[in-house]
Amino acid sequence: MRKVLTSVTRSLAVAVTLFAGVASVSVAEPVRKADEQQTPLSFLERYTNAAQDVILQGLKLVGIRYRWGGNNEDSGLDCSGFVRLVFKDSIGALLPRTAKEMSEVGQQIDASQLKPGDLVFFNTMRRTFSHVGIYLGDNYFMHAPRAGAEVRVESMESSYWVKRYNGARRILEGN
Repeated sequence: MRKVLTSVTRSLAVAVTLFAGVASVSVAEPVRKADEQQTPLSFLERYTNAAQDVILQGLKLVGIRYRWGGNNEDSGLDCSGFVRLVFKDSIGALLPRTAKEMSEVGQQIDASQLKPGDLVFFNTMRRTFSHVGIYLGDNYFMHAPRAGAEVRVESMESSYWVKRYNGARRILEGN
């Protein structure tokens, strides 16, 4: 149990640090008036409402255990089950069941165009589009990685993910 809590805490710390950093480096951010209140999640204001909903719903599932073929948080989630559940519960979007099928919906985008809420795909099983996650920004994504692990936030800049990156799709309109 302690190991799971440490992993969850680490993933949430990465997510909070990521978003705090993203919000603090905004070049053209207007000066806030004294009467404007900043909330802990005010960094989300820079994203579309749909992207905010997707990100927050996904972060709620950090720490859920991985289970091959898993579709719900009680019994566990695999990568596509995680993405599917997040999009259904956050914006009501019904995505296909597998990562490969998800790679065929939405708009294909270049890595340089990634925005929070986009789907990112990887080759983790010696076939393209065998793994999927949700892009958070600043080269981080959340996903359900593998058996023995849990939903977490990771950097796409690690050599493991860089070598396996297959592409991205935009599901959220106006993102």
